[in-house]
Amino acid sequence: MKSALTLNELVGRQNRHTRWELVERIPLAFPSHHPQGLAFVGDYIFLSSVEVLEKPLNVFDPTLSTPGRGIGHMFVIDKTGKLLKDVAIGAGDMYHPGGIDFDGTNVWVPVGEYRPKGKSMMLTIDAKNFQVTERFQVKDSIGWALSNSETGSIYGGNWGSREFYAWNSDGKELDRWENPSSFIDYQDSQFAGNGQVICGGIANLPQSNGLGDYELGGMAIVDFVNRRIDYETPIQFFSKAGHVLTRNPFALTSENNDLFLHVAPDDGFDLNGTELLTFKASN
Repeated sequence: MKSALTLNELVGRQNRHTRWELVERIPLAFPSHHPQGLAFVGDYIFLSSVEVLEKPLNVFDPTLSTPGRGIGHMFVIDKTGKLLKDVAIGAGDMYHPGGIDFDGTNVWVPVGEYRPKGKSMMLTIDAKNFQVTERFQVKDSIGWALSNSETGSIYGGNWGSREFYAWNSDGKELDRWENPSSFIDYQDSQFAGNGQVICGGIANLPQSNGLGDYELGGMAIVDFVNRRIDYETPIQFFSKAGHVLTRNPFALTSENNDLFLHVAPDDGFDLNGTELLTFKASN
């Protein structure tokens, strides 16, 4: 009988030659807007998303940028894709939720301004009664967050995951370090034990012909204890709308040492709308 491998071990076996075989497709028959984070909680699926009512302008120039307007959503969905609850999250200019994770009790989600170096609030949503609690605020745009269920520390990455953070449960900064990798921008994550986090993400790279950007996808194992990237691998498979699989929402599960990648790369206004896609890794 084969011994069970951890998610980290299974991720470490993947490489650029891995084939990702589609095993399930669940269309979402409700306005899903621009999905950001994905987490599985028992019979529920949590999906964070931003509804932009007014686009922010000059996002990368803090002297000219405008905050825009929007609504942060946390969709609670069943395994068929039916919307069970739409929980409004955020306040004021902080309306853009990020990547999420479930710690066994709560779903953690940052909601920030739609610009680098903005402000963010760290929220939890009780997975049973869907009550939203603000835990603390951060003077940075936090793109994803999770709880280290072993220590109670909160981990996160800012805009593009150029820097990593660790806080205590009250928001006191415990650590902050620069991402040593520029491979991709991590967008969503899940805790994998022993201070390690598995992240998925994307880099938009210019094409030589000037016809838009090329989406480079991938995933990584980030070690918050030793402040290092333990492993990264590209994922170059695309949705029907042409988005790389790890564009924003991302989660992993395993069964009998098979690794399953769960993603929702397409927006509600893309071709076919948002679909929850499950792929099995095949080497």
